[in-house]
Amino acid sequence: MNADIENALAHDRTVDITTIGRRSGSPRRLEIWFHNLDSGIYISGLPGRRGWYANLLEHPDFTFHVKESTQADLPARAQPVTEPGQRATVLAELLPKIGRMSEYDDWLAGSPIVEVEFLDTK
Repeated sequence: MNADIENALAHDRTVDITTIGRRSGSPRRLEIWFHNLDSGIYISGLPGRRGWYANLLEHPDFTFHVKESTQADLPARAQPVTEPGQRATVLAELLPKIGRMSEYDDWLAGSPIVEVEFLDTK
């Protein structure tokens, strides 16, 4: 990864992701926040059912579109974070950064979380 992309992953917050629809098979692009934590890059959302998450469960490969400080379309794979201990660790780091630590229990119980693995583009 080049320095501009590494800088964007370290400092930006908003990206687009393109997933494949679980039923339609069609591409679905949406804007979302990502989180650069000590343990990796994560995408999460408010507790509840999310179409993007259902799409990633069915088709984990997606495109991560960096768009703030630089632009790049990065092939990626989503790894759902479902193990309670890992969810707790991720949320304990993520929620204070977005001012939602008081909602910890709700997020732990029902927030979609995926870890982003960037795929080699060689």
